[in-house]
This record gives sequence, structure tokens and C-alpha cells, in this order.
Amino acid sequence: MSPVLPLLLAIGLGLAGWLVARARAWTFKRSAPDGRIASLPTYHAWYAALWIVVPVILWFLIWNGISGNLVLSHVLASPEAQGLPDFGLRRDAILIEARNIANGSNSQVLNDDAYALAERFREAQSRYSIIGLVVGAIVAGAGAAWAFLRLKPDFAARTKVERLVMLALLIASLVAILTTFGIVVTLVFETVRFFGLVSPLDFLFGFQWNPDPMSTGAVEGDRYGAIPLFWGTLFIGAIIAMIVAIPLGMMSAIYLTQYAHPKLRAWVKPMLEILAGVPTVVYGYFAALTIAPAIRDFAVALGYSNPSSESALAAGLVMGVMIIPFVSSMADDSIAAVPQAMRDGSLAMGATTNETIRRVLVPAALPGIVGGVMLAISRAIGETMIVVMAASTAANLSANPLESMTTVTVQIVALLTGEGSFDHPATLAAFALGFVLFLVTLALNFIALRVVKRFREAYE
Repeated sequence: MSPVLPLLLAIGLGLAGWLVARARAWTFKRSAPDGRIASLPTYHAWYAALWIVVPVILWFLIWNGISGNLVLSHVLASPEAQGLPDFGLRRDAILIEARNIANGSNSQVLNDDAYALAERFREAQSRYSIIGLVVGAIVAGAGAAWAFLRLKPDFAARTKVERLVMLALLIASLVAILTTFGIVVTLVFETVRFFGLVSPLDFLFGFQWNPDPMSTGAVEGDRYGAIPLFWGTLFIGAIIAMIVAIPLGMMSAIYLTQYAHPKLRAWVKPMLEILAGVPTVVYGYFAALTIAPAIRDFAVALGYSNPSSESALAAGLVMGVMIIPFVSSMADDSIAAVPQAMRDGSLAMGATTNETIRRVLVPAALPGIVGGVMLAISRAIGETMIVVMAASTAANLSANPLESMTTVTVQIVALLTGEGSFDHPATLAAFALGFVLFLVTLALNFIALRVVKRFREAYE
């Protein structure tokens, strides 16, 4: 059953309940001696609508989880299914193809037996869809009856609705918290498994990264030294990219807030922020097809022999351009939020505009500026596509920006998309790399919060 139909049914029944409950609440208001009721008619309407919509949606979520098994049991009990193999991939393939034919999503069928079962699938799906809709209507009626029996002139509908909204907000908050907790638990569990096969010292302080996902022999811990990956991530994302992003982002923010005409600012600021919405693969193409060849030609002009078209400098420069909006927008908003009295006081004491910016505005806006820089660094060290397309996947430990390098995120993708076993150390190494990257990002956020708190207290 398509999820659109249950959703439309829930919305339609809820809207009907909303209108009827609101009309009934207006009758309470007109019949009351002083024309006053405990809650506005709108709250009575929302109370009834929520008691209809929420149970119906919960029912269809439950029914969607169990109806698939009921349909499959119905098909397997039919005479057409008696000739199926008892177990195995062929049996599963026939059932999948029959279900796809019934849903109209399969144009090529490899097993002719699937056609005979497709009609049974259609029959079962139709039957259980009708059952689900009927029971959903009954659930909606029960919810409506419960709500309408409680609607009275002295009924505190507003309190009930607000409590339900608070419960929904609490659930939304818990979902975010539990998701983060689940991610951390998964990373920690798989990282512990990896460190049971490879020494943490070899991983954290080794200088050779050359895992073999297809090897079946003894684990060679010296092949999992992640120092080249950490250095590549730091060199590309936190050094080269920041050398580009911080000066350009700060200068653009200062110009837009202090020197640019309001009409020019109204055009330039949105255009600058468009850079943040460009897909990273587009930046990767730009880096691979334009910036990397230009850097290679520049290296040839400097006397390098056979320079590579993939370099850390190409990836870092394009990555720096990509994260300029993160620095610029945060710095722009922070400088613009500085009280006008501080700016006017500095100018009144004889300071020039340049001195006011350097000694008053930038120090006062430092919390927001630091927050933007930390956000940009976190974004840069988590970038993948630009590095893959412009800096290669070679794990090199070098300070030469013209050489090819790789980062932690690139290796995570490479390890998890290979053909190796999930229990292989090479696959588990991806979780260890992710856990280290998670700790680094967490530390950056912690540092940013400390800096923001310290300077915000100084200037408030």
C-alpha cells in the first residue's frame, strides 16, 4: 500500500474532526452565561484533530511493518507456491521478482515462475490494504469519539494540546540525542574490534598506510600506520584551505560591513553565500580540470620534472574557496552585531576607520569569528570529493604541497566500498579512522565554545 493513501486519509479525517470540534466549541461559547469557555475553540479543534491523526499514523506505521509478512504468508500458502524451492537464493529471487511484477516495477523477469505468483501478491496486497484502511478508519473513529466526549465548556483543551506539543518536541530532541549516541556506540564498538587485531600504537603512530582488504593471512600491524592520513587531512583541510579561506573570508566580511554601499552589499553577500550551496563534486571537477593542471604547469615553470597533476595544493585551494562563506558569513554577522556605540566612541576619540576595525570591531566580534573558523575547519577536514578528484588516494607523508596526498575521509570511503569482508582489519580500520575524526571534530568544537565563552564574557 502506498504511504500517500494512509497519509491523505489521516489528514482528511483530522481536518474533518478539526472543523466539527471547532464548530462545537463555538456552540459552547455562545451558550455560556458570560460567553467565556476554558479554552479557545481553536484549541478544542486541535485537540480533536490530534486524537484522530496521531493514532491513525501510529496504526499505519505498525501495519506497514506487519502487513509485508502477512502478504508473504498468504502467497506461500497458495497452490502456486508449492513448487518453489524450500530455501536458497533462487526461491528468494522468484519471490522478489513476483512482488516487483505485482507492484509494476519490474520490466525484466529471469524466472517464469514469478508470473504465477504475481497475481497472488496483487490479491494479498489488495486484501491487506483494505484491511489496513478499514482498521485505520475504526481507529480514527475511536479517537474522535474519545476526544468529542471530553469536549466541554470547562475543558482545558489548551493545556492538553500544549503538553502534546511539548512531548513531540521532547521526542524530537531524544531522536537527535539517541542518534548521536548510537553513532558513538557503533564507532567505539568497531574501533575496539579493530584494536583487538591491530595495536593502537601501530595505528596512531605508524608511518606506513597500505592495508590489503583481500589478504587472508596474519594481520600486519605495520601496514596500518595512520600518520600519513592524519597529516594529509591536517595539511589540506586545516593549513592550505585555511590560508585561503580565513584572509579572504575576513576581508570580504570587513569590506561588506564597513565599506560597501548598502545596495552593493545586498547583491554581493547572497552571491558569496551561493558558494556554500555548490555541490562538492562541482568543486572537485573544477579542481581536477582547471586548478590542478594550472598548478602542474606552474611547477614545470619552476623547474620540477614530471610533476603530478594531482596535488595537495590543488585540493586545498579549491577547498579554501568552498569554505569562504562559512568564515565570511559568521564574521559578517558578528561584526554587524557589534553595538554602534562602540564604533562611534572609537571614531569620536580620533581613531581612524582602520584602527577602529582592528582594535574595536574585530576583538568585540572575535567569538563569532572563531566560531566561523572552527566550523570551516570541521567542514574542511570532513571533505571527500575534492580530495579524491584533485589530490588522489595516495597516503604520502610530505610537506611538499605539489605532491599527491589523501585524507582520512577518502580512505574511509575506499575501505568501506571495497570487496573485503566486514570483519577484515582493513574494513574495521575505517571505523577507527572515523572515531579519530569524530574526536578531532569534537575537540575543535570544544575549543571554539571555550574561546567564544571567554571573549563573550569580556565584551558583554
